[in-house]
Amino acid sequence: MRPLIVLLLSTSFVVAADLPDPAAITAAMKKAVTYAHTHLAREGGYASSYDKEGRIGEVEHGKSPTIISIQPHGTTTMGLAILRAYQATGDEVFLKAARDAAGALIKSQLASGGWDSDFDFDPEKMKKWHLRSQFDAGDKEPGKRRNYSTLDDNKTQSAMLLLLEISHEPAFKDDAALQNAKKVAFDAMLSAQASCGAWPQQFNGPANASEPVMKASYPETWSRTFPKLDYRSYHTLNDGNLSEIAKVLFRAYELEKDARYLATLKKLGDFLILAQMPEPQPVWAMQYDHDMHPAWARKFEPPSVTAYESLEAMETLHQLWILTGDEKYLAPIQPALAWFDRSKLPDGTHARFYELKTNKPLFFVKDTYELTYDDSNLPTHYSFKDERQSDVDAFKKKLAQSREELQRKLAGPQTPEEWASRAKGAAAKARKAADALDSEGRWLKDDEIDAGEFVKNLNAMAWYVEARKKSRP
Repeated sequence: MRPLIVLLLSTSFVVAADLPDPAAITAAMKKAVTYAHTHLAREGGYASSYDKEGRIGEVEHGKSPTIISIQPHGTTTMGLAILRAYQATGDEVFLKAARDAAGALIKSQLASGGWDSDFDFDPEKMKKWHLRSQFDAGDKEPGKRRNYSTLDDNKTQSAMLLLLEISHEPAFKDDAALQNAKKVAFDAMLSAQASCGAWPQQFNGPANASEPVMKASYPETWSRTFPKLDYRSYHTLNDGNLSEIAKVLFRAYELEKDARYLATLKKLGDFLILAQMPEPQPVWAMQYDHDMHPAWARKFEPPSVTAYESLEAMETLHQLWILTGDEKYLAPIQPALAWFDRSKLPDGTHARFYELKTNKPLFFVKDTYELTYDDSNLPTHYSFKDERQSDVDAFKKKLAQSREELQRKLAGPQTPEEWASRAKGAAAKARKAADALDSEGRWLKDDEIDAGEFVKNLNAMAWYVEARKKSRP
């Protein structure tokens, strides 16, 4: 029989030999980032996708050789992935590219403190935005220029997260432009929080401090036809509006321990408690008007309660409980989960929209957008059913865990053994990402260079390299 110590060493060697070489994975990461930084970046920023040659960038609403996307995936999430690559490897190539992505955000920051969906560095096209740099230089009036900071689809939030993360790198502690852009963005975000604790979909200045704070309620009547109103100022949960703000604030408080961030998070939690609808639907709406009634947004988003936003609201409340230990943030959750259980469709999914009070699933007729209870002829551009039951089940499991256990999990791996386990779990995705990289350093999807593929693959490789490095005592 072989000595135990020899057997253990031999076993460890075999496991390590089956894993990708971290140096090879790092080389692939460097190849991908070098290509993106030299061929795709416009003033350091990135579009959502490019043609195969990287000449024309595309964003949600257009194409241009000089355009970048603020909306993920694009400048913000690519910048964050590149920064993670630096943190995993220490290679300055990644740090330079990440700082350049942050630089694109600094140049495109609006006078209102946040960001639009995209930005075009063509000198003529730049004129349509009122920029923070112009405001600081004395150009105070926006006129007809765009100056609404948007929170829709994690735009301003993801930009803030990149600036926050990179500002804490020692190399940039004295980077005045970076630190100022971060401060302006956070100050603007905090001042835009409504008295009730919510945020609008877009903002261009501080919230109205005199707006009354009230509990959500059902309107006496509501229009079943689209009223074509401006909903940008409504208290908005849709498209991750509030949950993504919460994520940025949780991270900011973790890094900086600024009491303002904790107070703002608690105020947001208070809003979510206020915004929970009364029985028989103790869940949440996509957006609320200033009377705290569920309200119309786009022509396919009626006043209703919604499954997707309700799950996000519960998750944010639960995270607040983990952080603070205050049981009030847990109180809304069990009634909401009971609603989820009794509101399933026959196929086990949930409707995106449920009629106020009756709880009947609501749908739209393709082309005409007539509101209906019939799901046989739906528009195809939008999901009118939410396959979220697995997420609800996972959330229930999380609820069963103690606060201490959840805090330990949030802290991540702590020992070489735990890091080795993470490396083993991350190995297949890292290998697949490296193998998918072409000879130029591109990840292609449908014969285009896709930012989402870049973010997914670079993150997978960075996670693996970091875990391998930290798995060694």
